[in-house]
Amino acid sequence: MLEARQPTGIVTKNAVVLRDRDLLTPMAAKNLVHVFLSVTTLNGDLARQLEPRTASPEAKLKAIRELSAVGVPVGFMLAPIIPRLNDCEIPEILEACYQAGAQSANYLLLRLPHAVRPMFLQWLETKYPNSRPRVESLIKTTRSGALNDSQFGRRYVGEGDYAIALQNTFRIFSRRFGLHRRLTKLDSSQFRPPRAAAKQMWLF
Repeated sequence: MLEARQPTGIVTKNAVVLRDRDLLTPMAAKNLVHVFLSVTTLNGDLARQLEPRTASPEAKLKAIRELSAVGVPVGFMLAPIIPRLNDCEIPEILEACYQAGAQSANYLLLRLPHAVRPMFLQWLETKYPNSRPRVESLIKTTRSGALNDSQFGRRYVGEGDYAIALQNTFRIFSRRFGLHRRLTKLDSSQFRPPRAAAKQMWLF
């Protein structure tokens, strides 16, 4: 992608994106790359329960900090927001990511389509049995009484009083930390076809 000057957006849950710092840095200098990290919680115990195979909150913040330090535009997704589990962390997560160097933020409310639904409910019953009734109830208030809503756009943020409260909280604190703006549009004018290693010319 660097060779071809291909504009690239990367969304990841893992701090291993730092391994490509040597490629991302010159791409960023040419306005060719954005990196978004998914940050679900700053609570280490909750993170291990939610995402046992991905980077810790500390490692994600480190990735934001180190990429920002070399000029890579970094944003983050607070995703998913799960009622009663990480919704109270919205201001804290926004501030921590801002302090680490993030320039933009967005969020997604938990969605439970198809096979995800029974898996999540089983996980919730196993890990947080006392919270399950309230979590389910709050999810339903954002999904017209169901556990999922497939309507494009609405499915990402939900509806109803609780969903509006989340939107307002996120909006207030993202503006406070200047994270409500989009990252600079990437430059697509520099693209060039990659060169074949064997110097073979293109047929078409």
